[in-house]
Order: sequence, then C-alpha cells, then structure tokens
Amino acid sequence: MKIIDEAVKCGRTALSEFESKKLLAQYNIPVTREILVESMESLREAVEEIGYPVVLKGCSPEIAHKTEKGLIRVDIRNGDEAFSAFKEITAEMKGSGKFVLVQEMVQGKRELVAGLTRDPQFGPCVMFGLGGIFTEVLNDVSFRAAPLEESDAMEMMREIRGHKILGAVRGMEPADMTMLADILIAIGKIGVENENIAEIDINPLIITGNRPVAVDALVVLGSSRK
Repeated sequence: MKIIDEAVKCGRTALSEFESKKLLAQYNIPVTREILVESMESLREAVEEIGYPVVLKGCSPEIAHKTEKGLIRVDIRNGDEAFSAFKEITAEMKGSGKFVLVQEMVQGKRELVAGLTRDPQFGPCVMFGLGGIFTEVLNDVSFRAAPLEESDAMEMMREIRGHKILGAVRGMEPADMTMLADILIAIGKIGVENENIAEIDINPLIITGNRPVAVDALVVLGSSRK
C-alpha cells in the first residue's frame, strides 16, 4: 500500500495519526472527520468546514503519545479558542513540520480499544477491549489470530469482563455489534495484507449514539515501537 511503502522507504517507524486514519478508512473503518493544517489561514478554513466544537492535536509520525506531551486541546468552541490552541500546540512541538490536526469532537461515554499486534508465533493478532486513558490499568481485552470471521469477532466482544457496556445501559442504546465486528475483521485484514505493520492502536474507539468511531489511531511499522 502506497502510504505504508512511502513511510518504510523513508525509514520511518510509524504513521502519523492522520496517515493512520487514512489507512483505516481505506478498509472501511469509520474515523473522525478531520483536516491537517499548518497555518492560521488553513486553520480558519478547517474549523469553518468541520464546525464547532472541534479538537486540535499536534500531528507527526514522531509523536506517539500526544496527551503526555500536552499536544491536545478539546471542546474548542470559537475562533479565539482555536487560534490560541494552535499557537500553544505548535509552540510545544519540536522539529520543522508543525502540523495540527483539526478534528470533529465525537461525543460518547463508552470508550473502547481495538488494535493489532504481530506475534512471532501466531502472526497478526487482533485485540479488543475497554479503552480510554485507563486501558492499561483495566487490562480488559481479548485476542484472536487473524484473519477473523464474524463469529470470532462476536466471541471477542463477549469475552471481555465489561461486555455489558456494549448493551443498553444508563439510557444509552446498544452499540452496533455488527459494525464493531466489521472493524475487528478489517483490522485483521490490514495485518494479513500488510507485513510491514507491526502494531495498530485505535484508542479510543468511541461509541457515539450506537456507532463506533475511531477517534485516535497509531500504526507502527517494523518489528517494535520506539
């Protein structure tokens, strides 16, 4: 795939969030509406096209953990807030390419995680579980070797301890399980078809209404994350 081939050719170890989501979208995984900008003028055009509220993020293949580096601003509701956030984010970013991702703000209380790891013995393995900032603390995930059938994906979702969160809880409608299954199947397909991908991390995968949307994503190339 072109986006991966070009990154590998340049010796890169990861795709940026923007590139990662472009790859996911090519496999029909739902992602946020977003525009990459690098100037105040392009920022103004982007927020007008997407509409408030928006999220601004520093975007670079060299930045894997944006929250820890202070490169995310959420719930931006007007031009003054957007321009201020843009200045703060670009001031914190190192290097020459100071791109900022303008993203629609997805509303949803249920945050999941989905992804891929490449196991030395089993090859590409799909992961699914409870997501958000406490993913590593909760450690509520399930795995399957790719490729997946729909029955495999459904079993994965039932296996996590917090599987009831996918149902009708606290006035929220049940998550679209078929869409979730399709996402897991697609992740497995990406791993099978692209040997240069070592990891995929979609976190959070937010349920908005009943539809899952990939709000943040990272694709790691090669054999290990740096």
